[in-house]
Amino acid sequence: MPPTLSTANPSQGPTTGGTAVTLTGTGLTGATAVRFGSTSASYTVNSATQITAVSPAGSAGPVAVTVVSPTGTSNAVTFTYVAAAVPVVTAVTPDSGPTSGGTSVVITGTGFTGASAVRFDGVPATSFTVNSATQITAVTPAGSPGAAAVTVTTPGGTSAAAPGAYFFYAAPPVLNTADPGQGPVSGGTVVTLTGTSLLNASAVRFGATNATSFTVVSSTQITATAPPGTGSTQITVTTPGGPSNPVPFAYVAAPVLTALVPSSGPTSAGAVVTLVGANLTTATKVTFGGQSVPFTVVSDTQITAVAPAGAAGPVTVIVTTAGGTTAGLTYTRVAPPGI
Repeated sequence: MPPTLSTANPSQGPTTGGTAVTLTGTGLTGATAVRFGSTSASYTVNSATQITAVSPAGSAGPVAVTVVSPTGTSNAVTFTYVAAAVPVVTAVTPDSGPTSGGTSVVITGTGFTGASAVRFDGVPATSFTVNSATQITAVTPAGSPGAAAVTVTTPGGTSAAAPGAYFFYAAPPVLNTADPGQGPVSGGTVVTLTGTSLLNASAVRFGATNATSFTVVSSTQITATAPPGTGSTQITVTTPGGPSNPVPFAYVAAPVLTALVPSSGPTSAGAVVTLVGANLTTATKVTFGGQSVPFTVVSDTQITAVAPAGAAGPVTVIVTTAGGTTAGLTYTRVAPPGI
């Protein structure tokens, strides 16, 4: 008796062929051919009741599937060829990354089954995985700054460029200066960073620590607030183009005043007073009773300042450095003796 067929599973597949179809029936052991319409398919006889066949390419529409054996040709079961849809890309996430490539992106859309290529402006992705008919994960190749059309190729064709089907290659950020280049260990210094390609910055770091806050002013400027820290460190900016080169920033210990020599003087201007303390190297201002005076930094522990004229009595002397402001010490002006 000729073989018999009862089912074909799945019962449809793309016109490009390649679908593994399980045929069930009886008398299949001696099969010598499996045909989809008049076209022979590759197949494997699993048992007397099952054959696995791979559909050849065909035209859209139903065809009769039959099994041939020495005892005759089976009855037919139907397999339907379906024309593969042209894929459509609707979104790329994230939609930006460095020109060096290496960004893992998720491409969403439709018709991705059987994808054979993913390209970024015509350049093949470094790698890609078809997760489902609506999702592909791909790794971007290196590219030039600007927008790159993302396309997917399947047996149904190649997707067209669409508003959501672009990946934007960002040039790497470059830092030129940090002003000021130092601040107190307590943090809080507002630093102006200048450079290029700074738009869309996602992080500003002082060493490994994120800035307390930052604002992207333009493609060439960012203002950032230094976090607490110690010693010398490096500031970097991260954008979709990657991390920038570093620029230096130094944390300065808070200044301390311990003595004024002498601690008193005339009401007239011109008395030279030696201020003794610690961490005085970066002094930017010395005041007597709130009045700024000329001064010279002699060392990290000593400053000489010229006392201004003023009324007799005590005034507070304060030193301001990159590390902050000292507590005040008292300098007393003494009136000259009367005649």
